[in-house]
Amino acid sequence: MQEINPQENLAIVPAKSDPAAMALFDPAANPFRMVVDPDMRENMREALLRLIDCHDRELAKYMADGRLCLDSYKEYIELFARSLKECMESREGVGYLMKACGFEVTPESINLDPEWRWADEKTTTAVIARDETAKPH
Repeated sequence: MQEINPQENLAIVPAKSDPAAMALFDPAANPFRMVVDPDMRENMREALLRLIDCHDRELAKYMADGRLCLDSYKEYIELFARSLKECMESREGVGYLMKACGFEVTPESINLDPEWRWADEKTTTAVIARDETAKPH
């Protein structure tokens, strides 16, 4: 199995035709520089990689024991994705990520259905304007 280089940073790069998305990947163009603390991001990334490795080992063990039959790599990928999805939809899975990132939370306090709270244009404009006034002159 190929070793994963933990120092390698991968990113989805948006199309150049989308200037708003490009600003997210250009620190000079983004007025907020960084939304997520780099240490927190790295902790979560490492926890996800460990979780992926664990799921991969478990599926391999089921195959080796003869408890799981697969006809193709496509089916393996589908089952692998299902396994991760089911884990991340559980309090245990989300709790694992929380703990890996330094949070001690009870399973009952984990929100398994958080809502996206998108900023409207008025709110976004106000935040940008406030940020502009906070810049040193």
